[in-house]
Amino acid sequence: METRPLGKTGIRVSAICLGSMTWGVQNSEADAHRQLDAAFAQGVNFIDTAEMYPIPVSPDVQGRTESYIGSWLKKTGNRDRAIVATKVSGRSRDTDWLRKGGTRLDRENITEAVEASLKRLGIGTIDLYQLHWPDRRTNFFGRLGYVHSDKDESVPLDETLRVLDDLIKAGKIRHIGFSNETPWGMMRVLHLSEHKGLPRAVSVQNPYSLLNRTFEIGLAEIAIRESCGLLGYSPLGFGVLTGKYLDGAKPADARLSLFPQYKRYDSPRAERAVRAYVEIARKAGIKPAQLAIAYAASRPFTTSVIVGATSVEQLEEDLGAMDLRLPDEVLSAIESVHNHDPNPSP
Repeated sequence: METRPLGKTGIRVSAICLGSMTWGVQNSEADAHRQLDAAFAQGVNFIDTAEMYPIPVSPDVQGRTESYIGSWLKKTGNRDRAIVATKVSGRSRDTDWLRKGGTRLDRENITEAVEASLKRLGIGTIDLYQLHWPDRRTNFFGRLGYVHSDKDESVPLDETLRVLDDLIKAGKIRHIGFSNETPWGMMRVLHLSEHKGLPRAVSVQNPYSLLNRTFEIGLAEIAIRESCGLLGYSPLGFGVLTGKYLDGAKPADARLSLFPQYKRYDSPRAERAVRAYVEIARKAGIKPAQLAIAYAASRPFTTSVIVGATSVEQLEEDLGAMDLRLPDEVLSAIESVHNHDPNPSP
């Protein structure tokens, strides 16, 4: 498994990161442990989770994913081999039951969230601590256009960074990253870090796939020039890019069969694009899932691609993408589809 530098930290992470969003709803603890075993056997050393996982979230399952990872680390003794990344939730009306309705990125909430994550994970220090989404109102989670409001009640970014700085000094976290962030947000926090001596972001975790390449518009240059690489999530678009949902198919136990409320990758434009990408893969003798993952991993701004699976068999197919080097003719065909109908699922 190829490894790549995580910013300027001196840490090298596997080019594929094991995502865990389904563990605790679609996957049992035993399933999670089997996936971890399989991934680490093939050279993965990077695990991504969040205090909010699994998704769909509810009070009775929140934090369960971190607990599954913690029990695996304890059982296997693999803490020294694992780079563990987790996230603190930003402001949300959907989680008013968490921390007494206080999912703000301020001192009280971040400190409480870190302590709870450390306890569930059973570790002393989190390797990469990420802000799951901004505290301010801006465009993320599929929203392209920015609509400004003068009523800004968000926690100032320098205040958030100072909290994270104190947690680093206390040994609770090692490095920080951002997620679902905008170009302005990333450059602002990098500026604050440089001019106020605050912790520097080492990564940005945003969506990136053949169906959603909006990261390239403003964030790709930042990722490269500022050594703050992409941790790309949803490289398969909730499994849509495998082609398994084409023509209205609803495979048993598949994520969008179980949770049809997730519509981000479900549109006529997306289906046309998926059909084209699946055809490219088949003509090249490549599995569609591997085509999508290999493409995301090959981008110069990508540090690691986050893959999630509901079975070890799916995971092993996904990991096989790292054995691929996409030929020029395949890359040209991908660009042709993208240029004809870009970003159908932002």
